[in-house]
Amino acid sequence: MIGFLIMLVSLVFVLSVVVTVHELGHYWAARACGVAIERFSIGFGAPLISWRDKHGVEWCVASLPLGGYVRFAGDENAASVPDQNDLDAMRNEIRRREGDDAVNRYFHFKPVWQRAFIAVAGPMANFILAILVFAVILVSFGAQKTSTTVGEVVAGTPAAVAGFKPGDVILQADNRKIRSFQDIQGYVALRANMPIDFSVEREGRTVHLTATPRLVERQNEISGRVKIGELGLRSAPGGRFERSSLLSAIPDATVEVWDMIRTIAFYLGRLLMGQLPADQISGIIGIGHTAGAVTNGVVEQAPNGKALAIGLLYSQFWLIASLSVSIGFMNLLPIPVLDGGHLLMYAYEAVAKRPLRAEFQAAGFRAGLALILGFMLFAAWNDLNRYDVFKFIGGLFT
Repeated sequence: MIGFLIMLVSLVFVLSVVVTVHELGHYWAARACGVAIERFSIGFGAPLISWRDKHGVEWCVASLPLGGYVRFAGDENAASVPDQNDLDAMRNEIRRREGDDAVNRYFHFKPVWQRAFIAVAGPMANFILAILVFAVILVSFGAQKTSTTVGEVVAGTPAAVAGFKPGDVILQADNRKIRSFQDIQGYVALRANMPIDFSVEREGRTVHLTATPRLVERQNEISGRVKIGELGLRSAPGGRFERSSLLSAIPDATVEVWDMIRTIAFYLGRLLMGQLPADQISGIIGIGHTAGAVTNGVVEQAPNGKALAIGLLYSQFWLIASLSVSIGFMNLLPIPVLDGGHLLMYAYEAVAKRPLRAEFQAAGFRAGLALILGFMLFAAWNDLNRYDVFKFIGGLFT
């Protein structure tokens, strides 16, 4: 029960921070464009606390803390992009009710580029948050740099077949610079059954080795049962934590975030092409389990209160930054309901000089919503299988 509560608190905290920053991105972009805003809500459902600022915006904290939203004045169309007939009727109603000058304060009558800017501001806020958080981590804690020297080559593995030897120093993988052994593991994990060209320093000269990782299933305390690519290499002892300077922290963190974006895009591409098993897709249950496992690990291993505080700070920062990158990326996918879907509609409007017809928008919205809900259910099923929940329930009746 204590472990579950830790997981729940950590999940709510991390998700609330990431989603709130995402919605603040939309909010500040809308404010910059002079859009009238009705409500900013942290969470969904009935408001627990609410107040109104000097701009007339209602701020509230709602009863269901997993998410949030910003609502613009007149934003009653589910797809947030009414067609030309709807726009004409809305314009006339606003003029009748508030006068001609009020029309320009409504989101739907802003130029396409401003609406696109407001839509993309949410994901961009997530990326900026991740960069800032990673920068704080790199300055305060540093990044672990384990040795890129091969300490052991497991017999019969792809690494042994490729000709790796103990003492080899791995420099590059497919022309991508390797900075630590974690870089190697992360790169290999997503490339099962895919040849990788390694540049290796051996006895003062550079040699090229081609190795194809095999897909294996491993039990991970944080991620449960996972299927990853594996070569069969073990790192030589040694490593250190390297801190970034104040000047280099933002560039270093930006590189970190860009690498994560490329990794997510590559992983998604392999999934769509059927090159990786779809049962590795994870959802809210997986996020919660990861948050809880990381937090529990810190609580159990901390020798004193100071170490506990530092460990919790580091782990929550790392979770916020990682989840922020994932949510920012996923929201840019061209699926109706998501920000990327809105950007797709704005692109159509910019080319056609008029919004997409309302019936097509509604159909796209329903299809996008069904796709997102189906994805969430599929991810939840995967998570329940990955953490052996069904086996546990079955064991209660045997």
